[in-house]
Amino acid sequence: MQFASYFAVYFIVWWLALFAVLPFGLKTQAEANEVVPGTVESAPAQFRAGRVVLMTSIVAAIICGAWYTLSEGFGYGIDTIPQFFPNFK
Repeated sequence: MQFASYFAVYFIVWWLALFAVLPFGLKTQAEANEVVPGTVESAPAQFRAGRVVLMTSIVAAIICGAWYTLSEGFGYGIDTIPQFFPNFK
């Protein structure tokens, strides 16, 4: 597979991982007792974008690394999925 294809897979996995990572370590304004007028209580008290981007990149790299290892190292791919579920119809 070409580098552009690997990058495209990483990009998609990164965006999916972003929504999974966003709530980690989130402290709402209600929990911090610092509700800013005009905002909802569930808004983040301090949003740390850098930390979210770093955590998302790490999670996406782990997922893509596992996918690369399974596909290139062990030869698993889309065509091998039916082998794991022989009675599934």
